[in-house]
Amino acid sequence: MEQVSLARQVDLALERLEGELTGMSAGTIVLQIRNDEVGKFGIRHLPVDCGSGDPDAAGLTPDQVRQLRRKAMEALRHKRGWTHGEIAYDFVLRHGQVQVSMQIESNYNMANLLFRRAAKHRSHRDVSNE
Repeated sequence: MEQVSLARQVDLALERLEGELTGMSAGTIVLQIRNDEVGKFGIRHLPVDCGSGDPDAAGLTPDQVRQLRRKAMEALRHKRGWTHGEIAYDFVLRHGQVQVSMQIESNYNMANLLFRRAAKHRSHRDVSNE
């Protein structure tokens, strides 16, 4: 299978969420990353949107959703040197402008680090005595 860049995967995930994003005024888009591949992704809706607010309140237009996607793709430049973790894009519609901030969480597995370190320190004699 041909490998797809993380940026393209993020773009595809955001494209898939476009229908859900249209009409929202705020929320968080969450993407779980493993081996530089998007696994699960979705939207956390903020309680303000689900409360007793006006159901006809203006939300994101399709053009604003495309702006959100562009900003999210630009923000990916800040991800460096890790392959496992989570990316969260917080977005809000204020005065007709889409504002986006990104939170990056890198995850590492200590068991993998210890396993690799132990393997480097083994000698041929250690292996033959097992």
